[in-house]
Amino acid sequence: MRFAPPPAAARPAPSAVPASDPDGVLLVDKPAGMTSSDVVVAVRRMFRLKKVGHGGTLDPAATGLLVLLVGRGTRLSERVMGGDKTYEGVLRLGQSTTTQDAEGEPAGGSDPSGVTEETLRALVASDFTGDILQTPPMVSALKKDGVPLYKMARRGEEVAREPRLVHVYSFDVAEFGIPDSRIVVRCSKGTYVRTLCHDVGAKLGCGGHLAGLRRTRCGAFRVEDAIPFADLKELPRADFASRLLPLSSLL
Repeated sequence: MRFAPPPAAARPAPSAVPASDPDGVLLVDKPAGMTSSDVVVAVRRMFRLKKVGHGGTLDPAATGLLVLLVGRGTRLSERVMGGDKTYEGVLRLGQSTTTQDAEGEPAGGSDPSGVTEETLRALVASDFTGDILQTPPMVSALKKDGVPLYKMARRGEEVAREPRLVHVYSFDVAEFGIPDSRIVVRCSKGTYVRTLCHDVGAKLGCGGHLAGLRRTRCGAFRVEDAIPFADLKELPRADFASRLLPLSSLL
């Protein structure tokens, strides 16, 4: 006996093909305490995305502009990483640390009360503006023989690092104080602001480190246009694509 096929209406519907990721750029105001990778993983999970990357790492303790790249935008990360950056920070004189920022252990220092505003401004203008050679810190994402330096540092290891040429367009002392001065630095890619602070303290003879950092600009992107991560967590999934800038904004 031959059986007739079921009518078309009774046949199971083909499974829905999942929509592809949208393409674009998402500006996020990163809070302290999260790594850049933490933000990427959270965004990928919250909005069920396949391809999300970022255009330049921020230290966990730092806040501010993190440029995320979605979909085909992940292929253009170098365009973001290669852009100039602007940071606001706090230079704390009188104490060096093992990480060159407030996360590290004390590593020597002396009373900075003899440092004047004129001395500090003259030093950063003469020695820390323009083309400078900077030795990257051990606690960094740079790799040696495929191993990130920060992993070596956690094991108590220290390896030689070649100084790198970076460019500091401006190093402004926005508000002078002892021990803390508020600074604004505009620089090329690959510049470590915490190393600038460490080296300033070394030049002054009292030690110094970076006590706080916020990235306010990355290329043409501004933190004022970024969505705070706390607000991003409340964003409906259907509204995610509306927050993306077009890939043409990277050109």
